[in-house]
Amino acid sequence: MTANPKGYGSGKLEQQKNIFPLDSAKKGITVRIVEIPHGPRRAQLIRLGIVEGHLVRCLERLPGGTVIIQNHRQEVAMGAVLARSILVTEHPKAKVAL
Repeated sequence: MTANPKGYGSGKLEQQKNIFPLDSAKKGITVRIVEIPHGPRRAQLIRLGIVEGHLVRCLERLPGGTVIIQNHRQEVAMGAVLARSILVTEHPKAKVAL
């Protein structure tokens, strides 16, 4: 199996509908994390409690690509490169309380 240049695990998820990078999420929507990258970034995200299947809310998108998300009661700011490496899908109940 060849390595995916984007750092994603399977490479198949990008072809499914409604899956997009976290850095494309609009402010205020709730998304479900579909896939996080492998390697050092994965370990970093797991330490922050950001894992596949969790719901997070996009609280803010700052100039330069920084994204601030809410994971339960914790707010996490991440740079554009890290946010771009996380695949998400919009949750049907966008206003769900986390």
